[in-house]
Amino acid sequence: MTLKLFISAITKFIFGVALVGLLIFLPAGTLSFFNGWLLLGILFIPMFFAGIVMMFKNPGLLKSRLNAKEKRKEQSLVVKLSGLMFVAGFVVAGIGFRFNLYTLPKGVSIGAAVVFLVAYILYAEVLRENTYLSRTIEVQENQKVIDKGLYSIVRHPMYSVTLFLFLSMPLVLGSIYSFLIFLAYPCIIAKRIKDEEKFLEKELDGYREYKQKVKYRLIPFIW
Repeated sequence: MTLKLFISAITKFIFGVALVGLLIFLPAGTLSFFNGWLLLGILFIPMFFAGIVMMFKNPGLLKSRLNAKEKRKEQSLVVKLSGLMFVAGFVVAGIGFRFNLYTLPKGVSIGAAVVFLVAYILYAEVLRENTYLSRTIEVQENQKVIDKGLYSIVRHPMYSVTLFLFLSMPLVLGSIYSFLIFLAYPCIIAKRIKDEEKFLEKELDGYREYKQKVKYRLIPFIW
């Protein structure tokens, strides 16, 4: 662990909390939005402790996870579309609460929070199995194909888990309209996967053979 990495991680964490909070509570017009606080809690509390663990156990992985600058044009577009989806989804959820538009029952939000936390645990398992994971599309030095654990079921288990993470977020916020916006995510991530696999086939030894071994990209028996 270095001081520079620590400062970078803490700065981005605080910025993330502030940004999501503003996107939710400013449109809501109040801080008395239970669903908003619920999402902030289940999103950032586990993230904080996961960051601490990575900082001491695997600072290289933490550094790669903090890097979000995509060099590939296709992937840069995916990142921008994802960002637009999050901004629109959070703002719409806040507006829905403010003007008392159709909201989901509290039981649905609690259930979605449970799904989110279970998905978070699976996300941590993916990071444990594949320490080469980066937020950007790249091949690291001495990187090898991972084909054990969740990677023996689908080729992109991290993206599979994010389906549950991201689609549960608007349900936690209790907004059906926000959920409709987040339904764009499967299409966005499919675009990312197709471009990523083209890159990995060229740059990562053994990936073509891995594709033959593990047939499904995201969801077993479907795609």
